[in-house]
Amino acid sequence: MRRIAFVLLAALFAATPADADAIHGTKVEAVAMVQRVEAMFKKDGAAATFKAVDDKSNKEFHQGDLYPFIYTFSGVCVAHGAFPALIGKNLIDVKDPDGKYLVRALIAVAKNPGDGWVDYKWPNPITHKIEDKSSYTERLGKKYWVGVGVYRK
Repeated sequence: MRRIAFVLLAALFAATPADADAIHGTKVEAVAMVQRVEAMFKKDGAAATFKAVDDKSNKEFHQGDLYPFIYTFSGVCVAHGAFPALIGKNLIDVKDPDGKYLVRALIAVAKNPGDGWVDYKWPNPITHKIEDKSSYTERLGKKYWVGVGVYRK
């Protein structure tokens, strides 16, 4: 059943239109985007931050293949820069094609030590292929964590 959920996610990502001019983001850019999300969260609160992350026209949170995603510590997606259909879904049991519980791994890093990188496989909304990805994650307030990932070539 978990494999079916991942296949469903991959199929839904494939429906995203390709951007021929997209560039691959860097780890430095990913960390900077997480920091921008955190700054907005502290200044404007959760609702405004979630709305800004979900808005694909917001260039502050959408650059090439970089986009933020925000979850609760129980695994519920509350904002997603690439695939809004995930919002409201509990993805705690989603595995990547190699069987890695990716949301659980991201939560573990966000809880302790509070920030860091996690490697896994995920559909790239630009290429429509499942690719190797490294995501930087940090705790966001008391209830959430935010991540931004880079697709590895």
